[in-house]
Amino acid sequence: MMLLGSLLNALFIIIGALLGRLFKNIPESMKQTVMSIIGLAVAVLGIQMGLESGNFIIVIISLVLGTMIGEWLNFDKQFNRLGQKVELLFGKKAAQGSIAEGFVTATLIFVIGSMAIIGALDSGLRNDHSVLITKGIIDGFTSIILASTLGIGVLLAAVPVFVYQGAITLFAGVISKYIPQEALDLFIKEMTATGGIMILAIGLNIAGLTKIRVANLLPSIGIVAILVTVTFILQ
Repeated sequence: MMLLGSLLNALFIIIGALLGRLFKNIPESMKQTVMSIIGLAVAVLGIQMGLESGNFIIVIISLVLGTMIGEWLNFDKQFNRLGQKVELLFGKKAAQGSIAEGFVTATLIFVIGSMAIIGALDSGLRNDHSVLITKGIIDGFTSIILASTLGIGVLLAAVPVFVYQGAITLFAGVISKYIPQEALDLFIKEMTATGGIMILAIGLNIAGLTKIRVANLLPSIGIVAILVTVTFILQ
């Protein structure tokens, strides 16, 4: 089954979020401390990913141009509107943080990263789901922690994760046919570094140190693809 890896990844997120709700009644002081630690851990992960770049100029230009586009289109507002619409279906905000906050934060963490792309390509090209299953296990444990503090909205992140990874899996054949492996490797490296900066921003937001509208940085991934293509052609 071609989409097995994406399906299991989404399932692990759902299970993790449900388990996380069992720990929703932790004291407020403990919750704040745990959130700060989670934020710092996520920030360190982002720094590690950011150092993967082989050409940091691509990362900087992609982030600047992508952020300008994201601010213009206001993706952050659209993400939160979607979360708030789901929130209305539940009647009120969840007791532990809003559904919108949990949905947006978890989606950004689970979608950004090289494992999502590499794993989806492996599923589509070689029917090898090991990378996505590994990512799913990591996402599952992460969703336990996030759901215990941000609420049930974390569970909803399973939907965009499945759609995003599933789409890459289904189009893997087309991707491999028209994109040279060297160009794909270069894109994954620079996309990982660019995504790492976004993960760093998410971590700082979770820790309460910043209020960066990370969703508005998402167009940067598209800019990375364009710059990598240009760079590869000029080589």
